[in-house]
Amino acid sequence: MTRTLVLGGTTEASTLALALADSGADAVFSYAGRTAKPVPQPLPMRVGGFGGVAGLLAYLRENDISHVVDATHPFATQMSRNALQACAQAGVAICAFERPAWQARVGDKWRHVPDMAGAVAALPEQAARVFLAIGKQNLAVFAAKPQHHYLLRLVDAPAADLPLPDCTVELARGPFDPAGDLALLRRHRITHIVAKNAGGAGAAAKLTAARGLGLPIVMIDRPGLPARRMLGTLAEVLAWLSHVSDA
Repeated sequence: MTRTLVLGGTTEASTLALALADSGADAVFSYAGRTAKPVPQPLPMRVGGFGGVAGLLAYLRENDISHVVDATHPFATQMSRNALQACAQAGVAICAFERPAWQARVGDKWRHVPDMAGAVAALPEQAARVFLAIGKQNLAVFAAKPQHHYLLRLVDAPAADLPLPDCTVELARGPFDPAGDLALLRRHRITHIVAKNAGGAGAAAKLTAARGLGLPIVMIDRPGLPARRMLGTLAEVLAWLSHVSDA
């Protein structure tokens, strides 16, 4: 029997959950628990971490999981590494359902950097107004340049003081549209954007808006991960789960 664990948090994961539910598949949807109110899914849900490789390994064995689909955010590298190790130890099949990275287009002013430290270094020394479109996990490193005003767009209100001395928080949940992001950038008089190359349509609106305004983007490239089975479409994932394809 096939029992699938979907490691979620992306639009692709939600699309897969709907398809699995519609087909009556035996599957569980897992959220990391980084937001207070995760989007409901049509599958049984679990929220929260597993407790590293050992905890995930125990979950796979205790719940008779036969397949894992890693549809986490492309920057959730620790979860992806843990999943690869746990599945290898448990003998569980695993694939990654990952959307393509964004590619610069004519009119884009991107500066590619490898990590958060590189993004901080890429910001100007003179005071600027920066849309920090990176979520809430890596804000502290930007306190190294306190001369900037930072705009943050978060799903949940911060539970504690933020590490940035001069910042504004807007609460919103995507997907976003170019007209709305254009208005956001203009309203806050943004001069620079820092973004992770997450890919996907739901967060791409800021790229279109920045292109229209001629704003520079510091683009953080995706981190590297060990070699793994990569699938890019829902059809490929469903075929893999049903053993139609073992590519």
